[in-house]
Amino acid sequence: MNKLINILLNVVLLFTAEGMVCSCSDASEKETAPVVSTKRERNSIKEGNELYEQKRYAEAEVAYRKALEENPDNNVAQFNLASSYLKQRGEDLSNKGDSLVRTADAMLARLAQSPEMAEPSFYDRGNVAYKGEDYASAIEMYKNALRRNPENNQARENLRLAQLKKQEQDQQNQDQNQDQNQDQDQNKDQNKDKDQNKDQNQDQNNDQNKDEQENQQDNQDQQDNQGQKDREQKQQQGGLSDASAQQILKAMEDKENGTRQKVELMKQNEEKRANRRNTAKPW
Repeated sequence: MNKLINILLNVVLLFTAEGMVCSCSDASEKETAPVVSTKRERNSIKEGNELYEQKRYAEAEVAYRKALEENPDNNVAQFNLASSYLKQRGEDLSNKGDSLVRTADAMLARLAQSPEMAEPSFYDRGNVAYKGEDYASAIEMYKNALRRNPENNQARENLRLAQLKKQEQDQQNQDQNQDQNQDQDQNKDQNKDKDQNKDQNQDQNNDQNKDEQENQQDNQDQQDNQGQKDREQKQQQGGLSDASAQQILKAMEDKENGTRQKVELMKQNEEKRANRRNTAKPW
């Protein structure tokens, strides 16, 4: 009877990842240390296992919780409870933020410290990581399971699959990085072309401004030349500038002064001759 009780307590229903990833072997095949338990604890685990087999995972969770209320340190009940959490989330475990997935993974991490539960715990953590596309972590978990049991062929097969997925993932990341680098280089070339066009436009604007300034200067010179010509033409037509008028007036004044001096000198000479005639002796 005691042997039968120990077998029932050590029956572990492991998380099965349908598809390419295989579940590990039943933990009941491993030798474990005898566990002292109560009847209610044993019955709750048995009930949970039956419900789990019927895929009634939420009800199995309730039964495993009852067992843990009797004995919180029961590793089998903890492991099966974690498995029921994962089963309730189905095969899609890509949502790493899911509370049940996080809780189950944390429970398995604690159980991995237990020698009798290390192998199945590492294996199931590898399945969780694989389904979450964290292939690097999955590889480490499967390796840890194989270190505990090198004959675990399912862990070895899943390790190979995880390694292949990791290579594909690395190649995709590399291709994405190359595409991003090409896009960045293309953007740099486009920006360079824009800068060159901007410089060319600036040079063209500078040349246009220079041409406009030169045209304005030419127009101003032409206007000045035309003004000078107009002034000269007016002078030729009889118009005099102020400077020319002053020069003419001064010349006329100098001529008048010369004429007056000549007249005055003639008067003086005439008077002298008249005086000489009056003083001469009469004949």
